[in-house]
Amino acid sequence: MRIRPVDVYPSKLIETLEAIAPPGAADKPSVVLLTPGMYNSAYFEHSFLAKQMGIPLVEGHDLTVEDGRVWMHTTKGLRKVDVIYRRIDDDFLDPLAFREDSQLGVPGLMEAYRGGRVALANAPGNGVADDKVVYAYVPEMIRYYEGEAPILPNVPTSSAGGRRIARTFSRTWTSSW
Repeated sequence: MRIRPVDVYPSKLIETLEAIAPPGAADKPSVVLLTPGMYNSAYFEHSFLAKQMGIPLVEGHDLTVEDGRVWMHTTKGLRKVDVIYRRIDDDFLDPLAFREDSQLGVPGLMEAYRGGRVALANAPGNGVADDKVVYAYVPEMIRYYEGEAPILPNVPTSSAGGRRIARTFSRTWTSSW
């Protein structure tokens, strides 16, 4: 089996992020990576990717929304943001649209997003694809979309969606008490 290098990943990612900038963005769109902060388990990955892509790593308090646009606080004043590569859960993204007690998000971000003034990579709602139960369906998705059998075996995963599996799960769960 041929192993492909991954060192081009950051350059391909920034290229993709710049390509999704909204209309009216500069030739070189302003892209940031929005992290929940240093206490997040994936913070190292966030900081590594931001550094490799040459973009600012920001937290919610580093951004503000004014006149329907997203701005980043810098030492030289506000700088417009065109694209946000978000690594914050939906619930915490914007306290005006989701959890009002969120200290991680950016008030008004969803308004700017709906208005087409900022692009969000990892758009709200796409987290369903990250749910572990999706693993149970990956082989079938490969067959459907690629028209071929999976090359690698899948992680053993069960969905309690079917009656037979739900009964088995119930028996296994209750007998383990």
